[in-house]
Amino acid sequence: MARILIAEDEETLRNLLRRALVEVGHSILTAADGAEALDILTREKGDFDLLLTDIKMPVMDGIALALAAARDFPDVVILLMTGYADQRERANGLDALIHGVVTKPFSLADIKFEVASALASRMRTTARQSG
Repeated sequence: MARILIAEDEETLRNLLRRALVEVGHSILTAADGAEALDILTREKGDFDLLLTDIKMPVMDGIALALAAARDFPDVVILLMTGYADQRERANGLDALIHGVVTKPFSLADIKFEVASALASRMRTTARQSG
């Protein structure tokens, strides 16, 4: 299936997301903040299908991570998560760079659906570019 990088500072949620997405066949790496996620992206040369990141995190937030990832690794689909309305508003100007924003709290079914949708959009984009 897909190779996904999860950046989430809440360990419990990070582990829950990892388990849920592994359960449906994805390969997952995780990071506790945006800086760690950017290090992983750089080390792995952007070899991910999807970056699933919280917006509000210490060290480097998800918006800064999304901007850096979109600049350096434009083929990686970016899906943001947040439980804060003000953070969601900050993401509004990023429509060209991100697939969308998932509002917390969400069910595991919701996040699996959002991830599948983001990955499907990547497949459509890849098919258009090669066809």
